[in-house]
Amino acid sequence: MDGGAGPCSLDLTVLDPNGKPVYAATVKVHIAYGFGGFHKLDLQAGTNQDGKVRFTGLPDHVKRPPLEFHASKDALEAIATDDPTTECQAKHEVRLGKPSPAETQ
Repeated sequence: MDGGAGPCSLDLTVLDPNGKPVYAATVKVHIAYGFGGFHKLDLQAGTNQDGKVRFTGLPDHVKRPPLEFHASKDALEAIATDDPTTECQAKHEVRLGKPSPAETQ
């Protein structure tokens, strides 16, 4: 998924609670960037058979870092964070789990 807003990227691997890759998990991110966070970008992509998704074209300066990448599949979800100001070419893993009761309200 190319955001077309900058030089940064994130390679994210989504795993199930047992550590196995999750196919067709949805990953979403909302990005506010530019002077005063005036520009906004909402991206969404699905994982491949290896549980991987790549976001490119991310801005290197965002309003209120870190970015939160929300991954979900069925009733499982997780959040991966990335601060492009400190790690412009990032690679992370996130393990899905059941949301806590406070998150479901």
